[in-house]
Amino acid sequence: MFGRKGRKNNKHTDEKGPGMERWLITYADLITLLLVFFVVMYSISTVNAQKLQAVASSLSQVLAGKAPEILDYSGPAIIEGQSGAQYGDIIQGTELETIRLQLAEYLKFLETMSPDISDNIVIMQQERGLVISLKDTLLFPKGSAVLTPRARQVISGVGKSLAQIPNYIRVEGHTDNLPIHTAQFPSNWELSVIRATNVAKQLINESSISPEKISATGYGEYRPLVPNNSEVNRAINRRVDIVILKHKYEYFEPFPDEESSP
Repeated sequence: MFGRKGRKNNKHTDEKGPGMERWLITYADLITLLLVFFVVMYSISTVNAQKLQAVASSLSQVLAGKAPEILDYSGPAIIEGQSGAQYGDIIQGTELETIRLQLAEYLKFLETMSPDISDNIVIMQQERGLVISLKDTLLFPKGSAVLTPRARQVISGVGKSLAQIPNYIRVEGHTDNLPIHTAQFPSNWELSVIRATNVAKQLINESSISPEKISATGYGEYRPLVPNNSEVNRAINRRVDIVILKHKYEYFEPFPDEESSP
């Protein structure tokens, strides 16, 4: 009796339910497919260890329920040793420098007719692109957004210099911090926006620049070049900037403290 009972217990222990290990078959198939996938990928490309590690890290985060990382890969280089983005920046820099030289020549021409013109126009390179800064005394009567005849002439010449470039152009209005409160301009916001809009319209009307490439915005007194602590400084801050944007800043721009100083 004792031996028979022991044999019965052993039989019960060794028995397993039907299909209890079938998941191993599915799991093995999955591992095999993954192995084949990576072998094929390796055979058709050169493996970069750093990029492979980045992919593996991103996949592990997803499988662990974490947010995936954005992988920084710009694709094959156009020039050996440089990424496509770097090459694009070089081309952009060359184009913008050519435009800057053309505008400098135009500025010299204007000085022959109006010697003080150089005091009212500043051309500078910034991180976001080429900036043509026009003082408000060149463009508008005090407290007004109506362009003067001389302003129309200057803007028309600038527009012709920019007509053939593919870049987007942003026109930005700026004021000082002295408050304004009129029926037309309840605050400096409205004054800066309408001034920028009128300059943008003049660029479009007097050149072949597509309106789709131009935007106008106003920053009021909130992006000064210098502190508004004197009349001289306030005059510097009252301006309209025509910005020829680099391609990477067409839809966003760096913060002011990230831009290069004039």
